[in-house]
Amino acid sequence: MFKPVLSVITVVYNNAEHIERTLLSVINQTYDRIEYIVIDGGSTDGTLAIIKKYASNIHLSVSEPDKGIYDAMNKGLALATGDYVLFMNSGDEIYAPDTVTSVFAAAPDADIYYGETEMINAQGESLGQRRHKAPKQFTWRDFKYGMSISHQAIYIKRSLAQPYAPKYQLSADIDWILQAAKQAKKIVNVHRYVAKYLVGGMSKAKHKQSLLERFDIMHKHYGLVPTLFNHIVIAFNLGWYWLQHRRTND
Repeated sequence: MFKPVLSVITVVYNNAEHIERTLLSVINQTYDRIEYIVIDGGSTDGTLAIIKKYASNIHLSVSEPDKGIYDAMNKGLALATGDYVLFMNSGDEIYAPDTVTSVFAAAPDADIYYGETEMINAQGESLGQRRHKAPKQFTWRDFKYGMSISHQAIYIKRSLAQPYAPKYQLSADIDWILQAAKQAKKIVNVHRYVAKYLVGGMSKAKHKQSLLERFDIMHKHYGLVPTLFNHIVIAFNLGWYWLQHRRTND
């Protein structure tokens, strides 16, 4: 049976409201080869007390100031020793207790495993599937119309996982996944929900900056002219999605 070590990395800063759900979703996995790393940015709101409550289930935790979320993620990545890495940041959850077991049972020795994501609100209630559904067979070209796999729903072989680019403050995860996907030889769709994503976050609060970063990343990977054309398609799809759901709500 294929049973690699999975390094799960949780990054958190002052999120006492949601961190426990995330911790429990990792700790309660039936898979017994998980290295759990928690990187805290120096929280002062009670987050550290919750992390300490589960210290016996966490392999390594760090609490110190950082330069932002991707700096914290890079700290976690540098400490990881597993065969694969998964980022499950505060507020998000691994979908079910048997999720990791099911992921690695899908096929042996893939470079990347991925699945579908359910959106949740601050109360942990389901908001349904993401607008961008995971492609049936993912390649690095599949992000040209948007991020079709969420950051929480992709397991990447650690040998392919480069540090996050510090020039991006909000969208470095897109660039990170694309860099790995370009190197990957075997990418497996596990055909199930694997993560719950807490709607909101900095990319929503600073939407314009996030969009500019995303455009720069797409330009880098796909070229300028294709990216301009693809953004026209993205705008059309977004408008059509909004119109359909407005009619449904009306």
